[in-house]
Amino acid sequence: MLALWLSLALGPVSLPLGETLRAALHLAGLPVDGEGLEQAELILGQIRLPRALLGLAIGVVLALTGVAMQGLFRNPLADPSLIGVSSGAALGGALAIVGGTALGGLPEAIAAYLLSACAFAGGLGVTLLVYRLGRREGQTSVATMLLAGIALTALAGAVIGLFTYMADDATLRSLTFWNMGSLNSASYARLWPLLLVTLLVLCWLPRRAKGLNALLLGESEARHLGVDVERLKRELVICTALGVGVAVAAAGLIGFIGLVVPHLVRIVTGPDHRILLPASALAGGCLMLLADLVARMVLAPAELPIGIVTALLGAPFFLYLLLRGRH
Repeated sequence: MLALWLSLALGPVSLPLGETLRAALHLAGLPVDGEGLEQAELILGQIRLPRALLGLAIGVVLALTGVAMQGLFRNPLADPSLIGVSSGAALGGALAIVGGTALGGLPEAIAAYLLSACAFAGGLGVTLLVYRLGRREGQTSVATMLLAGIALTALAGAVIGLFTYMADDATLRSLTFWNMGSLNSASYARLWPLLLVTLLVLCWLPRRAKGLNALLLGESEARHLGVDVERLKRELVICTALGVGVAVAAAGLIGFIGLVVPHLVRIVTGPDHRILLPASALAGGCLMLLADLVARMVLAPAELPIGIVTALLGAPFFLYLLLRGRH
């Protein structure tokens, strides 16, 4: 709540914290005196509130799917990109940008929805292909899925590199900023699909906490404990594809949230997924709000892409955790 409050109050035009709270309560329809809050309500309602909610939802879904992938691969260094969903979504977005330019440009309203739809379809398609390659005789091989994800991620990166090489200056700029990730295109139209998927992931994954705990012991041990391992694997992959695909479609590529947040929370709470999943959701949403605040404030009135901020914050901290773990 504190991170959300600061995200709404601070920016190139900073608002007093008390005025921000009053304006937010008045926008919510609560009986608060709205006199003199017209500017604050305009800034909050049209710009900062959809942006903050978008960042919060993306942080929650990336952290939760990061926990799911680390549980599926039984490796704290795993993240959603291992099954190709991020690279597939990036490829779909790049295809939409290049295709729109090749068609002579599309209307802005259509281009935004086309970009999101192509990114989501690309992430879901690559993930389903990875899952299909990992299936054999009714069983799913996690190792095969991992190798297929790495191969398809490299292939998608090569195709995006080809698009980048062939692009003109305007298209190249769009591709570059898409791959850096940003929340500056936040709107209520982009927010609702992401909120719906985030709520589904937030309601579904904690219900599989006991299965994830059993999976940590090994697949055969989990089967002996009564867990339908194949069904659990399939549900984790589909849930991750939906969550990350919609998140990338809404804001582009944002790295390290799904990797660093579960790792950090696991150090504090332990490996029990009944605690790890909700705690990671809170930490992921909080980290995204604070990262977006840094992106808006550090070069105000200009804005850093949030993917750069999360990488600058996440990579050194993750290296610190690795070095700390050596001792």
